[in-house]
Order: sequence, then C-alpha cells, then structure tokens
Amino acid sequence: MNTTAVQKQRSGVHISMRVISEEGKALIKMFEGCRTEAYLCSAGVPTIAWGRTKDVTMGDTCTQEQADDWLDEELEEYEGYVNEAVTVDLTQNQFDALVSWTYNLGPNNLKASTMLKVLNNEKFDEVPAQIKRWNKASGKVLEGLVRRREAEALMFEGKDWYDV
Repeated sequence: MNTTAVQKQRSGVHISMRVISEEGKALIKMFEGCRTEAYLCSAGVPTIAWGRTKDVTMGDTCTQEQADDWLDEELEEYEGYVNEAVTVDLTQNQFDALVSWTYNLGPNNLKASTMLKVLNNEKFDEVPAQIKRWNKASGKVLEGLVRRREAEALMFEGKDWYDV
C-alpha cells in the first residue's frame, strides 16, 4: 500500500489524506493474526481473517487471498476515520498507530475518546498514555490488548515496538 498522502478535496480546499504504511499494517497483522475460519474474539464477536467482523457469522470461511484483500479494503475505511477525526498534522508513525487503534476499537470509540481530544489539542506527549487506557474487552483487562496498546503507543512515539 502506498504510504504517500493522497489528495482529496473538501469544501473547495485540497487536503492530504494519509494512508497506512507497511509497518503500520505489520503491527495490525501481528496482533490480529489471520484465521480463515470464523471464531469468537475475546469480546464474543464473530471474527474472521485479519480481525474482520463485518457480516461474519460462525461457520464462515475464507481463503488467505480473501483475507488479505479484506484487510486492504478495511484499512482504506479506517484510514478515512482517522483522517476525518484528526485535525492536527501527524507523522507517519502517529498515523499508523491511530489506524491500528481504530481498526481494533472502532470509529465510534475514536470519535468519543479523550485520546482524540488530547491529540487534537496538540498534547502529543499525553497521547501514548491515552492509547494504553484501552486494554479491556467485556470489562476485563486482557494481556493481548495491554501488549497491543503498548506497541501502538511506542509506534506513536516513533520507537521500536516489535519486542512488546
């Protein structure tokens, strides 16, 4: 996927729309994992492929190629959510971390989050702590989410996240 910004027009003004980098995609793949048979995720939601939940029912299957194509399609959607909600300039690492976070937690959580308010107020040093707060599924802290949020926070800061 191309990591250069894409030009879009909004209200007669050209704006740059970022796209996720291969490194950001690697973080998502590392934590989502790919399964070609539907399963219930830790929140009890039917899931398949690289964390896809849209229109998934238990018993569904897919090929690896379908899984990869679905991820690319969904990442375009989630890039859009981040591009739309964030009003400040971001580095590629910051953008990638936010797309990963939003892919896992959804656009409604992004829009309602204190993290977004802190970010849009340019309090960049406070964002990693806000990212890490989102480590629960069904009210329980999950080690996998603790690790993912740590990796996203490190990526946001431009630090090495691979050994989390």
